[in-house]
Amino acid sequence: MFRRLSPWVIALAVLSGCGSGQPAATSASASPAGGAKELTVFAAASLTGTFTELGKTFEAAHPGTTVKFNFGSSATLAQQIVQGAPADVFAAASPATMKTVTDASLATAPATFVRNKLRIAVPADNPAKVDELKDLADPKVKVALCAEQVPCGAAAVKALGAAGLKVTPVTLEQDVKATLTKVELGEVDAALVYTTDVIASAGKVTGIPFPEADKAINDYPIATLTKAPAGDLAKRFADLVLSQQGKDVLTKAGFEAP
Repeated sequence: MFRRLSPWVIALAVLSGCGSGQPAATSASASPAGGAKELTVFAAASLTGTFTELGKTFEAAHPGTTVKFNFGSSATLAQQIVQGAPADVFAAASPATMKTVTDASLATAPATFVRNKLRIAVPADNPAKVDELKDLADPKVKVALCAEQVPCGAAAVKALGAAGLKVTPVTLEQDVKATLTKVELGEVDAALVYTTDVIASAGKVTGIPFPEADKAINDYPIATLTKAPAGDLAKRFADLVLSQQGKDVLTKAGFEAP
């Protein structure tokens, strides 16, 4: 079965590659035909649910293959790849974070596979009575945002700018899942997160659409990495994501077609 990569596993893999002078890897992905194989996918935190499902689908179609996921901030993942972390596929939440990898000549030409739009997320009982975007500018309303350098934060800055609003958050989180968690735990009154994350919360939060979100839509690109230890599997996984089957899984979760 697939499993998520912890940060210390990534660091160990990078250090091992640097110390030996050999590819970071004689992993199972390099095993002879018929042996176990590994595929490592770095993906934006907002893709956790959908890619986990697609990972199971991929494993079922490729017996003996294990899909390992590293979910997190696209900006952080891009830096890990540039610094040498071994990976086969990168799926980012914005073209800007993908560009970090392509500019380093570490990825093939990316393809946009979905888009995502922001919503205001509030606790189910909405104690601050937030109804629209301008309510977030009220200093009495505790707001969580993603940090500006990550895609959900950049989108929030763009949306608030389109509305001419200045919002002072009580916390800036490193990815959208962490931002949503602040709302789920009742630590803040509202947050700007993706539509897909509101849906994935399964009723733990209420999502409020707002018109300025249309001016801050994020395109999600996917690419195989040029130094992928499992290059053939990487292409097959990207093909699954781009296929109708992949699109069905993604759109059901609230992503929009590009």
